[in-house]
Amino acid sequence: MSTVALVLLSYRPDQPSGIDRSVGALAKGLRELGHTPLVLAAGPAGPLDSLEPGLVRLSSVTLPHPATNADVLAALGDPAPVVAEVRSVLAEHGVDAVCWADTLWGLGYLSPAPTGVTTALMVHKIRPAVEQRWKDALAGADVVCPASDYLADRGAAAGLDTSRWRPVLNSLHTLITPPTAQERAKLRESGPVRLVSRADPAKGLAELLRTLPPGWDRPVELVLAEAGFELQAGGQARTLAACREVEARRPGLVRILPALGWSDVPAFFAGGAATVIATQVPETFCFTAAEALSVGTPVVGVDLGNVPLLAGEAGRYAPLEAGPVALWSAVAELLDNAGQYERASAAAPGRVARFTPEKSARQLVDALGL
Repeated sequence: MSTVALVLLSYRPDQPSGIDRSVGALAKGLRELGHTPLVLAAGPAGPLDSLEPGLVRLSSVTLPHPATNADVLAALGDPAPVVAEVRSVLAEHGVDAVCWADTLWGLGYLSPAPTGVTTALMVHKIRPAVEQRWKDALAGADVVCPASDYLADRGAAAGLDTSRWRPVLNSLHTLITPPTAQERAKLRESGPVRLVSRADPAKGLAELLRTLPPGWDRPVELVLAEAGFELQAGGQARTLAACREVEARRPGLVRILPALGWSDVPAFFAGGAATVIATQVPETFCFTAAEALSVGTPVVGVDLGNVPLLAGEAGRYAPLEAGPVALWSAVAELLDNAGQYERASAAAPGRVARFTPEKSARQLVDALGL
């Protein structure tokens, strides 16, 4: 068996972000296959670090909470210390292969691996061809691993050389038994609409809540959490404030709930009638949609990115230009039609059955030639 390192500077167990869940699930899958995973991340240490037994905190790079791309670039202004430390850690643990989980946050553009260690670059977003760090990361990796079929297709459509691309699909950290058909029928009649999201302005959450129809009488419950990174400084705080403003205006109807651990998210979705993905930019995988589908909860979303490909007949979709009002109309139509709802719910778990930690870890091991 092999020792495989996964590198993501922002990594924290149970952090509400897709890329962290991706890395956590890969580590879980590698252990299930009998391999030894390491996860290399920046400091400082977090209160839940013990949940990931293979976690190694680097002393050469420390990030604020939350951090932005600018913070990472500043911390890596002189990359020599982190390059030296990563190489030292990988050598000390006898690592056979390393997977850079991102171009910047995963150190893919530096690719600081010792000689003889096979490297993979995870791709969670197709970046502009002119971005030098992206070009360096692609060139430096022995194999490139898109995290969804959608990303693999986007890479080919962008004219990239995909001859070294081997998909390593994102996987669900926790799988539970879905509600029964009888329980589902009751949820359709009176269950809440449940959402789970990182507090990112691009997720369209405040806009979605503001357009909740005046006569809407079904509870809307949103688990909204701040991650250790953000694309816009202060964006998470602004999103939280905007959503709580709607909660104050619609008391008893809209509830903003605190973060959940990864293993608790499927059970939360299992108690919902439907979920809504209101993201205003293309989702390249969409963990929350996949987690909802895994327990038979239909997905309503924008006809954009990977969500329609992921959910298929287990979802309903509205054009982006129609705005969030159209999403509420789609939810209402789905919940009002017992036959359509039953078919969507029954189809949902099968849409994501292949996204297991063991299967994704097997894809990574095969891609690395281990």
